[in-house]
Amino acid sequence: MTKNWQPHSWRSHEARQLPTYRDADALAAAERELSNYPPLVFAGEARDLTADLGRVAEGKAFLLQGGDCAESFAEFHPNNIRDTFRVLLQMAVVLTFASKMPVVKLGRMAGQFAKPRSADLEDVDGVSLPSYRGDIINDIAFEEAGREPDPQRMVKAYNQSAATLNLLRAFANGGYANLHQVNAWTHDFMDRSPWAKKYQETAARISEALAFMEACGVTPETVPQIKGTSFYTSHEALLLPYEQALTRQDSLTGGWYDTSGHFLWVGDRTRFEGSAHIEYLRGIGNPVGMKCGPSLEPDVLLRLLDTLNPNHVAGRMTLITRYGHDKIEAHLPKLVRAVKESGHPVVWSCDPMHGNVIKTPNGYKTRPFERILAEVRGFFAVHRAEGTHGGGIHIEMTGQNVTECTGGAMDVTQMDLADRYHTHCDPRLNAGQSLELAFLLAEMLNQEMSERAKQAA
Repeated sequence: MTKNWQPHSWRSHEARQLPTYRDADALAAAERELSNYPPLVFAGEARDLTADLGRVAEGKAFLLQGGDCAESFAEFHPNNIRDTFRVLLQMAVVLTFASKMPVVKLGRMAGQFAKPRSADLEDVDGVSLPSYRGDIINDIAFEEAGREPDPQRMVKAYNQSAATLNLLRAFANGGYANLHQVNAWTHDFMDRSPWAKKYQETAARISEALAFMEACGVTPETVPQIKGTSFYTSHEALLLPYEQALTRQDSLTGGWYDTSGHFLWVGDRTRFEGSAHIEYLRGIGNPVGMKCGPSLEPDVLLRLLDTLNPNHVAGRMTLITRYGHDKIEAHLPKLVRAVKESGHPVVWSCDPMHGNVIKTPNGYKTRPFERILAEVRGFFAVHRAEGTHGGGIHIEMTGQNVTECTGGAMDVTQMDLADRYHTHCDPRLNAGQSLELAFLLAEMLNQEMSERAKQAA
């Protein structure tokens, strides 16, 4: 158990990116209500994820983390949850086949509501209102009443997360995730993709492997693992009153766990030394992620690792790099070298989304697919050069056919952005772009595995 720590310890540290609630009594009432609610996830599940991520840190598995930039109340629908889950499964199967390693599936789902902002206020036509900080805090509509932070939104976010988790568990273990079914979905995508021929071979080889397994008696009926899968949830632990209210002490180990999600991460804006967010995360037993960008220096990173993972537990820490396609190869090596020399066992994961946002002439924020791909390639190039391994990818995506990121085989243009631009915050890869990225990433992983095999020989 962490010494000198309680779920409320963060309140004596500097807290950034938190809303100002005018009604302290209403906030306290919402916190009390949440503290009496059942946990959304369980300590044992968090420990299972830590073990799985420990294998990723050892180079024996790969991490796939993806989902909405920010979940919303308005778009809450079972079809949206299903479609995102479905695409993540498809990506995982392609990556598993390419790497010949298990893929740990981690959704940005069932809790990804709060968003950091660059300014506390937003100005529109001379009117200044509190910035939108996610549906768990206030409303996206630029109206005075809706922009006022409302603590009851935390209760609504909890209920939506509970329903989402219930559905995800049913999908993961109720037959929807049957490996044969997932492969059939991928073939359907191949039929519609302009690059079908390029990836048909991989899809066909997966089918051959499944047919061979079936001939050997390995079927969903004989091996239950084929018709189900493990699936975990994650979000940025930004709104600390909500996270504290859902912190529970495990009856088996006595340790504290954040039961709002399996995996929590701290962002670029809140991961400074002495921050309230670091203080909160150091005390929970969940696996933890930390965003790493150009502003992070090696000595600070090592001190943060010592704070968050003093016992060097494998799988506890995931470092999520976010630089931009033109900066990653210049900035990442010094961090990789420092961590390698320190002996900290970490998962290195690439977030190729947040450093590659541009604004188009017609006023839309977008992320060009070619820049996303370039950052992923740069990420693996750095790890090859440093003798380490890239362990995962972290993307903002959806199972819907949106037009928010330009490029890809379907060739979304800047003029197409207006067609189906539905995001509440940042642009997401659509279903086709996500699966295309998986196939391209599979090629990179094949190369990585070949290099490792050569070095081992």
